[in-house]
Amino acid sequence: MDFPADLQYTKDHEWIRFEGDNIAVVGITAYATDQLGDIVYVDIEKEGEEVEENDVFGSVEAVKTVSDLFMPITGEVVEVNPALEDDPELVNKEPYGEGWMIRVQVAEDASRDGLMSAEAYKEQIGAS
Repeated sequence: MDFPADLQYTKDHEWIRFEGDNIAVVGITAYATDQLGDIVYVDIEKEGEEVEENDVFGSVEAVKTVSDLFMPITGEVVEVNPALEDDPELVNKEPYGEGWMIRVQVAEDASRDGLMSAEAYKEQIGAS
């Protein structure tokens, strides 16, 4: 399983990649997609809204379950990945690439304290 070192991770299995000081891209980890199975629908209706850290910003529906998506950092959702509407399997195929979920304008006072390095995340999930 792959955990890119240039990303940061949450206890809820989201990843975040900062693009400059105030923009970030968010998705779910390969571990999460492995646990969920084949994703058949991504439901994110928060575009244009500010979402607080740890609040739900959407959900993913897999063949056997539905799972909430939790915001890794406070910010405004400025874009939802349009490709996921027609091809939600991108989340399984390329969780760190084309399967990204949202782009966020990070709030000025947003805390990054809850984010983990790839090594810390791997330790949390018991991956070697």
